[in-house]
Amino acid sequence: MQIDPRTMSQYIQLQTMNGMNLDGTSVQGSSSDTNGSLFDILLQEMLLSEQGKTSSDLGSRLTGSLSAGSDLSGSLDSMLLQTLQDVPKISTAAEVKNPEVAAGTTGGLESLISKASQAYSVPTSLIKAVIDTESSFNPQAVSSAGAKGLMQLMDGTARGLGLSDAFDPAQNIDGGTRYLSYQLKRYGGELKTALAAYNAGPGRLQKLGISNDQELMDKLHLLPQETQKYIGKILTALSKYEA
Repeated sequence: MQIDPRTMSQYIQLQTMNGMNLDGTSVQGSSSDTNGSLFDILLQEMLLSEQGKTSSDLGSRLTGSLSAGSDLSGSLDSMLLQTLQDVPKISTAAEVKNPEVAAGTTGGLESLISKASQAYSVPTSLIKAVIDTESSFNPQAVSSAGAKGLMQLMDGTARGLGLSDAFDPAQNIDGGTRYLSYQLKRYGGELKTALAAYNAGPGRLQKLGISNDQELMDKLHLLPQETQKYIGKILTALSKYEA
């Protein structure tokens, strides 16, 4: 495999600016729960892009697992932000506000959810379950921690994903689904672990040595109660939206 020199340059710059080894581990200890995880994700995306590959098989790998507020806190340096913003979004047209969206319903959201599902290989039922659990389909929802919109994105997460308005349903669904897909890819389609990372932050899971559903179940009691309940809520909502 040949990697474009520009890709390797980005890799080295990210490594230097985030104090990471080439394996994605911290040299000086993690100053944020998510820097290392984001570094791994960005590297994976760059490498896949160079190979002209996508993770289109993710939906099929999730089929077995489906039967079973994400916060990128801490400062993100300009290189990290720029690299995240460079990850292709569905389309610039999708950033137009949708006036037909009504709180508490999927009305006006079906097309946005379908586009995000196809673009990032995340099942529509899972996207709906996350939106239902996070905001009850209220695009103006704001949590006590400051998470915003349908998929409850923190300001740092929204900026990192290139969103200009977290309350815009199109941008929020696109960004939230993209971020969720990162977690699913990172944990090999292990749904419960990806959901825990979406809610508590992948850095917290990394510190606890959690990388799959079995390890998650063994150490679930070490995670915040909110996260423990969150996983169950998503799975319950998921059963409602699965065809």
